[in-house]
Amino acid sequence: MFRRMDLLLLGIAVVLSLFGLAMIASVSVFESYQLTLRMTQQGLMQGPSNSFYLLRSFIHVLLGLSAMFLAAFVPYHFWERHARTLFVIALCLLLACLIPGLSAGWGTSSSWLRLGPLSLQPSEFFKLAFIFYLAVWLQKREQLIGTFKEGFIPFATLLAISTFIIAIEPDFGTFLILCGIATIMFFIAGGNIFHLFLGGGISSVLGLPLILHKQYIRDRFIAFFNPASPQISETIGFQIKQALIAIGSGGAFGVGYGKSVQKFGYLPEVQADMIFSAMSEELGFLRLMIVVGMFGILIYRGFRIAQNAPDRFGFLLATGITSWVAVQSCVNVAVNVGLFPITGLTLPFLSYGGSSLIALLTGIGILLNISAHSTEGAVILRRERKKTSRLLRRAFS
Repeated sequence: MFRRMDLLLLGIAVVLSLFGLAMIASVSVFESYQLTLRMTQQGLMQGPSNSFYLLRSFIHVLLGLSAMFLAAFVPYHFWERHARTLFVIALCLLLACLIPGLSAGWGTSSSWLRLGPLSLQPSEFFKLAFIFYLAVWLQKREQLIGTFKEGFIPFATLLAISTFIIAIEPDFGTFLILCGIATIMFFIAGGNIFHLFLGGGISSVLGLPLILHKQYIRDRFIAFFNPASPQISETIGFQIKQALIAIGSGGAFGVGYGKSVQKFGYLPEVQADMIFSAMSEELGFLRLMIVVGMFGILIYRGFRIAQNAPDRFGFLLATGITSWVAVQSCVNVAVNVGLFPITGLTLPFLSYGGSSLIALLTGIGILLNISAHSTEGAVILRRERKKTSRLLRRAFS
């Protein structure tokens, strides 16, 4: 089984995770010191430290890699059998984020749960549970997915229910990622593209007002559409301004590892949402393209695993997980270079965030398991079934 796993995918996931740890060690020193200094003043620590985020990221990487290797040896049909249960549990955790006393109350949205000294972001695990459930649902409606009444309407209803809690938290970034994943999976499963355009319009009309009722999210859009305004660039547009300064300062070869200037209090969330900008400053454009290329290979291998999956559930599951990595990576990079409003999304594998890394590496482990079960005969059989299904849909349409 191990021999049939996609070892290139495994290697890239491990390398990106370790590289993310190295970048956090570099860019988080100032933020670590400032945070631990405040904690020391409150009597929570004995003294300030430069390695607060690094030590926690090290634990996150260990837990994430352990989850990945465990998932790699769990037959992927296990997730099919327990998809509904996991989906309901994930929904309940999202609801718990809205309950006073359970919500951690950090950041600008109610997205975290407090678990003693630890915190958990359920929305990261909900992405994975949502992919499980949607893959099962699309598989069962294989012959009806292209119709409006029996395909699109139930799909739109499921998506609306799944994203409603996310919208009222509000978590704009996760809302975007879930919609992106669902759209790709629905289209790949045989959905009508015109139905998707209709659904996009409806979700914009219904979902965005729920999200935009928060002033800080409206400010992000204002800063995005008016980046040149001096007043905006020094207030609500300060973060993206500093991100662009960091990217521009890197040039072709960068200022050198550990030599970033923007990390010293100029660039907010430098170890999380904006790590791409700090990487650009230290590594430069040419070295950064190697990292981007690794993401490209990982995404290509993920879709290749989906193409060669032995059955339809494996195909849809691999498509969903790979779409998650692809959409979130593209959105994060677009935010950092000023092509999209700030969303609060992490860069997969590289940004600081335990829930994000553990959930993502679990997804990679599932991809590895699907690749291990792929055989040439199973792929041919699945393609023949797909061809037969298309002929039946045409015959009854």
